[in-house]
Amino acid sequence: MEEKRKILKGDKYIWGAFFGLCLISILSMYTASGTLTYNSDNIYDPIIKHAKFLVGSTIVVFVVHYVHYKFLRLLGFPLFIVSSIMLLYTLFFGEKINDAARWIEVAGIPIQPSELAKLGVIITTAYFLAKGQVEKGVSNDALKKILIIVVTSCLLIFTENFSTAALIGLVTYCMMIIGGVSFNKLGILLLSVLLFVGSILITAKVVDEKFPDSKNFFTTAMHRANMWNGRIANYFEDNDVPEYEKETTDNNYQEHHAYMAIANSNGIGLGPGNSLERDFLPQAYSDFIFAIILEEYGICGGLIVMGLYISILFRAYQNTRKCSQAFPAFLMMGIAMLIVFQAIVNMMVATGVIPVTGQPLPLISRGGTSVIITGIYFGILLSISRYATIDNNDNNKEEETEIPESISAPNPNLKEDI
Repeated sequence: MEEKRKILKGDKYIWGAFFGLCLISILSMYTASGTLTYNSDNIYDPIIKHAKFLVGSTIVVFVVHYVHYKFLRLLGFPLFIVSSIMLLYTLFFGEKINDAARWIEVAGIPIQPSELAKLGVIITTAYFLAKGQVEKGVSNDALKKILIIVVTSCLLIFTENFSTAALIGLVTYCMMIIGGVSFNKLGILLLSVLLFVGSILITAKVVDEKFPDSKNFFTTAMHRANMWNGRIANYFEDNDVPEYEKETTDNNYQEHHAYMAIANSNGIGLGPGNSLERDFLPQAYSDFIFAIILEEYGICGGLIVMGLYISILFRAYQNTRKCSQAFPAFLMMGIAMLIVFQAIVNMMVATGVIPVTGQPLPLISRGGTSVIITGIYFGILLSISRYATIDNNDNNKEEETEIPESISAPNPNLKEDI
């Protein structure tokens, strides 16, 4: 009875990770949003606005975690259609930031359609992987449907936001591995993607060198390809020169100030609110917020943040091994990988492991659409941990509900001793 009276249901460790990230977000944003206060009459406006989004995200988590996972299958395809229309509109009429069209306004509210696309693609991929389960993996028909959805969304995002398209592709690829798609098909798919991306980058470089002022369909559609080439080239340039000896230029401004922030910490951190780089580092409150966390809280602070994200993936994996059906298992792993992979990309960029991209740190970075959508992610994880997992030691198990035949396929990765 005590278990049933609990308001917060589902995996308590996932709840803990969510609230932990919210707390870190408030502390970090208070420092990192310093440059935003210049345009405000109240220095607390940015952090108050961000706190409102976090409260909204918490409400979303609470509501969604009470929704049975079987209803989520109904959201995937509509989300894919709506987000595709919005992405197409964004390509032509979206608001451009740093020469990339990623935002549109709906009823005066700024929305990033790619965030909706992520959720739609993950749900539909999990649905078709589960529905297409056969004796030797996944049926060809299901795989074709998955590829149509993934490729369509990625192509609509690719030209304006390469890193997001790559993230969606990576997560769905890992879901296909978990779902049982044959390694031969996965190998062909990976090779095709690498050839496509490589040909785009090489063509952009050749066109820029031989026809620098050329204006055609390719240069218009792939107008950011040379910037991608530039970031890759800048990443590999002068790697034998110590960072402190390099001159800060327009090409390395972001990453150079991020490295300065990390160096300022001396490993132990400067303490809360004592960042020296917050007013110089572009996107300190978004893409490079992890550098500010390291500057103020040192290696220990960074490890805590990393630990919270990794714990989400670990707990998701443990829960999926207890799911009797394939759909919730695939969906949970897909959502968990989306959150964690995005976090890893953000942290790797901030620390100089990979070239600069535009991925925020989930739930910690500033961004209304991202924070609310991340709340939906956590709600889904908690819903699945509540309704789909089998635990013989739980005497207060949620009441069984009828599962639609389309998502009733057994989980191929079910733990054998349960």
